[in-house]
Formats: sequence, C-alpha cells, structure tokens
Amino acid sequence: MDIEFSLALPRDAIGIPMVRRVLGDTLRCLGVTEDCVSDMLLATSEACANAVRHGGPAKRYEVCAAIGDGRCELRVVDRGLGLGAIPRQYPAGDSEHGRGILIMQSVVDELSFHITPGSGTTVFLRKELAWDEEFLAHHDRELAAV
Repeated sequence: MDIEFSLALPRDAIGIPMVRRVLGDTLRCLGVTEDCVSDMLLATSEACANAVRHGGPAKRYEVCAAIGDGRCELRVVDRGLGLGAIPRQYPAGDSEHGRGILIMQSVVDELSFHITPGSGTTVFLRKELAWDEEFLAHHDRELAAV
C-alpha cells in the first residue's frame, strides 16, 4: 500500500504533536509494530524540533511522508539559513543541544541531509517497517468476513 502526505506547518512547536499524530495513526492503521512507530515518531519529532528551532527566518516548514514497499520515508524541509555541521558524537556534559541528530541516527535506517547555505535544510529519514503479525491476521479475518 502506498500512502503519501505532506503538511505545511508554522515554525512553532505546536505543529510537532500534529505531525506525530498523523504519522503515528497512519502507521498504526497499517499494522506497524509499536516499537517501529515509536522510533519513527522520535526521529520525526527531533527533525521537526530542529526545523522549528533553526529554520528561521522562514515562518513555515514542511513534512512530507511516503509509506510503501515496506518502509517509511520522511522529509522535513525548512527554509532557514542551513545547517552548519553535522555532529558525529554526543556533546559533552549536560548540554541540551546537539543531541537530536544523533538520536535520529540511532532509531532510523537512513538519515541524510541536503543543506543549501542561506536557503534551508532537508532532513531525510528512512526506516524499514516491522509488522505486527497479530494485527495483520486480525485485519485479514475481518476482511474475509465482509
């Protein structure tokens, strides 16, 4: 099954729960395991938080999702100044900043960036989906009864 959607959101934290809700509900309706859904939502939240935090001076950012062929691909696009550098390790001490990219790397199969200095950053996330066999079996039984 191929599903695609995109959301254009204000560069404000209020949009992050909306993205999580739409993506999470979609994956759950398809029978994706809760662990897999949680990983994708964590990575998505981090990517969106970065767009909100660093996507200025633009007022909006966009989230585009494609689910099909056993995977979920997500692009978070901002029109900010562009990411300077990608951290390769966790920051030292109790720093609250700089961990998002490393968190994303730990829960998705692929993470990449397209950076255009002065014009924005696109974060690409891809995760192979794991299926809840019990959910799928129940769904198949319901369809057979129709």
